[in-house]
Amino acid sequence: MCGRMFSLLHKHRVITAIIGLTVLTGVWYLFRPELLFINKRVNEAPPFDTTAQPLDTGLFSQNLHETTGRATIYRQSNGVLILRLSDFRTSNGPDVHVVLAMPSDPLIQGMPQGSAPAFVELGALKGNTGDQDYVIPANTDVSRYSVVSIFCERFHAIFGTANLKPF
Repeated sequence: MCGRMFSLLHKHRVITAIIGLTVLTGVWYLFRPELLFINKRVNEAPPFDTTAQPLDTGLFSQNLHETTGRATIYRQSNGVLILRLSDFRTSNGPDVHVVLAMPSDPLIQGMPQGSAPAFVELGALKGNTGDQDYVIPANTDVSRYSVVSIFCERFHAIFGTANLKPF
């Protein structure tokens, strides 16, 4: 009887350990805590020539994570719009993107989800530190989007924002 009881307890411990390890692995994958300690540096040269016109610019301020640097929209001589992040720095994280947003976007206002977001996706953040460029999709009316947001899609969290003003 005692041997059978020990065997039953041993089986439960093994099953509990397997479930615990599975849950722990899932939580690690979801949060990726090691990314908080790993910096990915980018140092892209500006992709435009001296005829590029700066249109709008703004400094980053932090929301959830300390975020610093400048965001500037340039119009190249061929009409292509480029968003340049310069002297940029923020925390690293999983699934972080750069977006142009309207000031009334529920995401920016911290309102509960439910309204359709009013933003333009520019791509995954190339690095959490350094100068980097993002092409703004053609036919984007940049006068409607006056906020650059560093946005974690996985957690619907804003790391930092820059309010753009005419240059």
